[in-house]
Amino acid sequence: MTDRGETALLSLDIGTTHCKAALFGENGRLIRLARTETVKYAEDGWEFYDPERLWAGIAGLIREAMPSELAKSIRCVGITSMAETGLLVDRRTGAARTPFIPWFSPCSKPQAEQIAASTDPLEQFAATGLRSSYKYGLAKILWWKQRDPGLLKGAVWLSASDYAAYRLTGALATDYTLAARTYAFRIDRKQWDAVWIRHFGLDTELFPEALPSGAVMGKVNEEAARSLGLPAGVPVVIAGHDHVAASLAAGAVKPGRVMDSIGTAETLVGVMPERKLAAADLDAGLSFGCHPIPGLMFWMGGLSASGGSVEWLRAVLSEPALSYDRLLAMLDETAPGPTGILYFPYLSGSGAPQPDAEAKAAFIGLAARHGRVDLLKAVLEGTAYEMEWMRRSAELAAGSAISALTVTGGGVQNRHWLQIKADVSNCPLELSDTPESALLGSAMLAGTGCGLFRDAFEAEAAMAGHRKRSVIRPQADYHHEYRRLFETGYVPLQMPLRRYHHNIEKGDGAL
Repeated sequence: MTDRGETALLSLDIGTTHCKAALFGENGRLIRLARTETVKYAEDGWEFYDPERLWAGIAGLIREAMPSELAKSIRCVGITSMAETGLLVDRRTGAARTPFIPWFSPCSKPQAEQIAASTDPLEQFAATGLRSSYKYGLAKILWWKQRDPGLLKGAVWLSASDYAAYRLTGALATDYTLAARTYAFRIDRKQWDAVWIRHFGLDTELFPEALPSGAVMGKVNEEAARSLGLPAGVPVVIAGHDHVAASLAAGAVKPGRVMDSIGTAETLVGVMPERKLAAADLDAGLSFGCHPIPGLMFWMGGLSASGGSVEWLRAVLSEPALSYDRLLAMLDETAPGPTGILYFPYLSGSGAPQPDAEAKAAFIGLAARHGRVDLLKAVLEGTAYEMEWMRRSAELAAGSAISALTVTGGGVQNRHWLQIKADVSNCPLELSDTPESALLGSAMLAGTGCGLFRDAFEAEAAMAGHRKRSVIRPQADYHHEYRRLFETGYVPLQMPLRRYHHNIEKGDGAL
């Protein structure tokens, strides 16, 4: 329960597999937490989220996380979510015109290719911080247009965060971090790109008002208040991209400090001074966007099959899949130091620093002496090599050394993996005891938006800065061995392997 008179912040996180709601005290103390599955369904071979079912789940979470005796303590609501997932709603009535298309759906690949062919890659990257991809909202809108052009008339595109905020307030808005993931928003000007939008025969009214992350976009209306038990008039802020929100809670708010979020996918997020993007930034393979802190921009790179590689191997090595307890027990039996096996973790393509949707996974260096446990450790090493490659690329792009990584996500439970990461990168890994980083980051932005804190720095100091952090330090001897394997094997073999797989796809096995 809150202390007498204590302010509380309600935070929502709409994720790919789960939706969550949490109540935080103004000091960052987690008071209540509720979660539910983000249920998908399939139609015509594609996966979708149903808007009404998604909202019903969120509404239930709000009621669970905020019992009636705590309602009056709510100062603000913050909402974060997966970035590119979106839908079309009727601008006048707010009724959903379409289901949500998940960020990971490849249905709009042809449209993404059409978009990419319509512009100079560097020019569009300098404006948006992105490369054309089927993930982004513009490609998804064009996919709906091809299926039924009438869907777009009088419609507006909303992300998952935007839709939840609309259901609470009746206002249509987004934030800069989510607007940018449409590929129709200029981060250099912080506005929708009207010329680019019209190039595709679209109306600029398809997109909502874009606000800075954490700005108040509306207040809880009477209808939502009656339904959910929230006080009417409570401010609502869109906290934006879940990884960016989580990085605030992780303390990655200054150059050189980076969040490493380890789950099925793995993401690095860091900051740099706001500036014009150039060819070197494009070559780094990272994406860039407007940071919630004025004067900063964030960079981001991800590996889509990091923990996913571990999940894959768990299933391959045993039927039923290895339990996590058994997996950790096997790792306890491994010899210290590198296996000598190189695993390339591209089960679903590669991201930064060489984005390639057609890249394939591979093991190199296997011998008869290697067994299941060696393969398991090699997978952990391979994901660590990939993130090290990304880290080095980010150092060059951001112009500052990365001196420490703050680790969040489910991967923090595997200390073997964390030690390998520290040894490969030669960076200490800080493990924060901050629970639910995306939710806490969303609450921090909510507190800033409603005036509880002056800015995100003060919010970070008040809500996350006091938390304890344990540190995993690199082991120098093993780092030298890992560095040799990384620099003489992992990186040099990238291009031959990629050329081979691309040639195989074209029916030519020659390198």
